[in-house]
Amino acid sequence: MDYQLTGKNVLITGGATGIGRAIAQCFLDEGARVVVSGLTDEQVEQACHELGPNCSGMAGDLTQPGAAEALADFARRQGCVDYLINCVGIFEVRDFFETDDAQWFRYFDVNVMTAVRMSRLLMADMLAAGEGSIVFISSESGVKPQPWMVHYGAMKSCLLGVSRALAELTKGTAVRVNSILPGPTSTDAVKRYHAEIAEEKGISPQQVVADYFDQTEPTSLIRRMIEPEEVARSVLHLAASPALNGMAMRVEGGTIRSIL
Repeated sequence: MDYQLTGKNVLITGGATGIGRAIAQCFLDEGARVVVSGLTDEQVEQACHELGPNCSGMAGDLTQPGAAEALADFARRQGCVDYLINCVGIFEVRDFFETDDAQWFRYFDVNVMTAVRMSRLLMADMLAAGEGSIVFISSESGVKPQPWMVHYGAMKSCLLGVSRALAELTKGTAVRVNSILPGPTSTDAVKRYHAEIAEEKGISPQQVVADYFDQTEPTSLIRRMIEPEEVARSVLHLAASPALNGMAMRVEGGTIRSIL
């Protein structure tokens, strides 16, 4: 399918690694120009080198004062940002009773406020231009909270609310705001987590994954980890499809038992 993205400008926060990087590749394959952000110069330089000449990037911590503004200005250098993909996020398995206020605020700042800041900066431009698209990367945890990371599910639920509310501001324009709910995805960070569990238990990473779907995610219909590229293709479709607005698209392999 031709999404007619040749020459379009895309900003992907957190696009130097993980799902964000896979999303960057999808947009580049469709002819778009892509800006990615990451935490370190090394991450960003490596991503841009491997993704090719139509990808540029900027390192920075979007929780820090002025960082979001600097990234927005950097992305605007190549023209109006047509697509904003809010992909910055951290996850961690953590006991609810051992997660203090400072940690809660940290997760909120990284997982929610980075997206709020970038949307506040760039959605105004889109509304002024009358067109544009924003996608928030939420999670199945946003509608199916897990007790082993209460904080993470709460942040992803918050993103769903922000996304839908912002979509209400787009009436009468060609600007759209949506969110996507990936399920268990085989990113490098998740692979490292599985390797740590495997070493601790004395089993293979493959057995860790099999046990996960037997014991933790028994409702999964596909019974496997999702590849970042699979999420990325869904993000691309959601971002570039003119009739999709105000929606939350599930890409979680059927773990959520719901008809909507």
